[in-house]
Amino acid sequence: MYKILIIEDDKIISRQLQKQLNEWGYETCGISDFQNVIEEFQAFAPSLVLLDIKLPFFNGFHWCSEIRKVSHVPVIFVSSASDSMNIVMAVNMGGDDFIAKPFDMNVLTAKIQALLRRTYDMSADTSFIEFNGLRLNTDDSSVEYQGKKQDLTKNEYRILKILMENQGRIISRDQMMQRLWDTNEFIDDNTLTVNITRLRKTLESVGLKDFIITRKGSGYQI
Repeated sequence: MYKILIIEDDKIISRQLQKQLNEWGYETCGISDFQNVIEEFQAFAPSLVLLDIKLPFFNGFHWCSEIRKVSHVPVIFVSSASDSMNIVMAVNMGGDDFIAKPFDMNVLTAKIQALLRRTYDMSADTSFIEFNGLRLNTDDSSVEYQGKKQDLTKNEYRILKILMENQGRIISRDQMMQRLWDTNEFIDDNTLTVNITRLRKTLESVGLKDFIITRKGSGYQI
């Protein structure tokens, strides 16, 4: 069942959306704490997000940007602020679609169905790398292990992809940093350590501990 998170402060609209989408077979959740949207987002782990622009504390552009730091989940902006500047801003912040209020529920449902189909169509060929039960999905930058799925940040995905493409081999820190940050700018060596630590915590969240091994003086290995 697809899960849809509704980030909408108008309780009447939020309830209407939840009611209609539940009837279509979707599991829904409306945000209750607009100061801690990311916490509720991560706890619900939605398949798609409906996001208003005008919200308490921080606007929808801010929350879309924050969501994009941790997930590639599709986002549809639903807002009365539908001038061209806001639509362009929504796309630039990582939105996948925009629908203006007041909206036709049938049109919104059709857009949701189309975006879910493009994103999660199980009949399409799925690109993934697998090792010892862990699957890295290269099409949506997520990991799956024993039925649990978790989205990865950009750096988490890139680190894990490098390691899984070199199964059993030791990748030195220098090699890893060169692959991750191919730039002439100086990158603090501690940056890689921080990203490896975050990735390990993410893997532990799906039940996989000690998947990445540190080879002292050499580098990392799975």
